[in-house]
Amino acid sequence: MSDFGANRRDLLLAPLLAAAATAFGTGSARAAGVDPTQTIVKLPDQIPWQPLYNFPPGMAEQAPMFGKIGEPGQYFVLIRWHPGYMSAPHWYETDRLCVVLSGTWYVASGADFAPESTVPVPAGSYVHRVAKTPHYDGVKAGIKEPAIIAISGLGPIRYHLTDESKPGWREV
Repeated sequence: MSDFGANRRDLLLAPLLAAAATAFGTGSARAAGVDPTQTIVKLPDQIPWQPLYNFPPGMAEQAPMFGKIGEPGQYFVLIRWHPGYMSAPHWYETDRLCVVLSGTWYVASGADFAPESTVPVPAGSYVHRVAKTPHYDGVKAGIKEPAIIAISGLGPIRYHLTDESKPGWREV
């Protein structure tokens, strides 16, 4: 074969081989990365934790991630309950969709506070809180880690206590 034939073949195959190498990950192509205007990433140390309602420090925190619970539209918030604390019986205007991200969350329905009647909901579980129905939740004393719950719904909502003569939290 002449030098011309080999060079011509190489010239024709080179782009095909380069394309194949890129497609199968053997080339030097790189991922586009993350455009922060298109994909917003918050690492654990960047989560904006703040006090939950008017609860005393160390009981529970919230981290608003998207939207605002007090404004119209969708919201997404993280709640972190520390062991030994629960909310008082309360309700909201709209449904709330909850996923337990870590720890075990203890939940119950009804207007009467009975922490011994709560049900443990482990990480990976889903809870649907139906609008205008009283409920309470938190983490029982003696549990080793807090529970973090992701909650989404439609705002605006307001925390309605079933008994407004008592505070919105309980120590258990």
